[in-house]
Amino acid sequence: MTKIERRTLLKTLGGFTLGGIIPLTGNAVSTNKQSANKIKTINTDILVVGGGTAGVIAAIQAARAGCSTILVENGSQLGGTTTTGGVSFPGLFHAWGKQIIRGIGWELVTETVKMDDAELPDFSIPTGRQHYKHQVRLNGYLYALLAEAKSLEAGVNIRYYETPVDARFDGNKWQVATMGKGTHTRIVCNQLIDCTGNAWVAALAGFDVLREKETQPGSLMFKIGGYDLDSLDFKMIRERYNEAVNKGRLVKEEFRNNIEGLLRSAGDNISHVAGADSTTSESGTITNINGRSSLLNTLRFLRELPGCEKTRLISMQPETGVRETYRIDGEYQISYDDYVTGKVFDDAVSYSFYPIDVHDKHGVVPKHLSEGIVPTIPLRALIPKKSQNFLVAGRCVSSDRLANSALRVQASCMGMGQAAGAAAALACNTKTTPLNIPIGQIKSMIADHGGIVP
Repeated sequence: MTKIERRTLLKTLGGFTLGGIIPLTGNAVSTNKQSANKIKTINTDILVVGGGTAGVIAAIQAARAGCSTILVENGSQLGGTTTTGGVSFPGLFHAWGKQIIRGIGWELVTETVKMDDAELPDFSIPTGRQHYKHQVRLNGYLYALLAEAKSLEAGVNIRYYETPVDARFDGNKWQVATMGKGTHTRIVCNQLIDCTGNAWVAALAGFDVLREKETQPGSLMFKIGGYDLDSLDFKMIRERYNEAVNKGRLVKEEFRNNIEGLLRSAGDNISHVAGADSTTSESGTITNINGRSSLLNTLRFLRELPGCEKTRLISMQPETGVRETYRIDGEYQISYDDYVTGKVFDDAVSYSFYPIDVHDKHGVVPKHLSEGIVPTIPLRALIPKKSQNFLVAGRCVSSDRLANSALRVQASCMGMGQAAGAAAALACNTKTTPLNIPIGQIKSMIADHGGIVP
């Protein structure tokens, strides 16, 4: 594991310039030039950066607790992995026949299921090692609509298409500079929550972040059709596939060396994009191009196979989902041993439940938890070392790589998001930093808003 200091990470950002923006009328009668030096300042109680799985829940919790809340998202919709990434099966909310994650995230999930006239799994039936049987399948498009609606109903000020470029703690307040399409904004807040998934704001603020040299591959979610599985000659298809791999036309790791699995799954969560990284616009660009190029190349191959000539692309997500980037170096780092033994921390604020789930070039073989084990997440793992008025939630939680492979799943991130939103709200109301808030008060607020606490 490598510790990356702020100056090293910032080299990947590059320089930002905002030239003159000249909107023209139809007749070009007049022009208005916007100066790059014109910075708009906004004040708020709580700023959440990242409108993905954890960020939506954190922002709604903070706003429902009565704090003025701004949510900055550099994309065009909320939901992150569940919506833009297309992994619309957000992990596990139940463990061993009992619900262990609820609250605002569960509210969103169940309302999405109800509005889609779908059904929840029967959580009373044990799954054993078939944990996917308790996955809730969501309509991601509907989830995005409801996430936005509930955020607005709570009073959250959503700002799309903006990215933080600086974060400074000054006068007991955070000042975060953001830039977007025609905007340059300084947001002054009492409490700051980083839900970017890659600890980007923590790095901007000068806190150490952690990452291994090798990270897990990402996945581009898509759906293909136009062929009849029952009529396919899979022996021939495997032979042709292996021949294409040997000639260098296809890369076996891109679909886990499983052309039959690709066809049988119709593309559901089988793509692997090596080196997937969403930390910067440059790395995100490369990740998306690699994912789409792999898919196009494979589609062309499939359409040459007998029985697959009409294979077509039915749907494809706009972004490749990323499993692993940077994590904070927190006041406590959750270890693999902590996770698999179900350690209950004194400052535990939420649960997590998922197998250890490290993807590599060969695929993935989940390592399931022993019966009865339910891991917990301490507040200290959501707080960078030596920080004030700062929290994170989601994939960038302070943890080692193995523990993080399970903690990163959406249901767990929702629980973290609600805990961070509650801690930030209480810290804001009492004008202190989250570590100073009695853990009982944080648990009470989470429970008051429907959450489950250890």
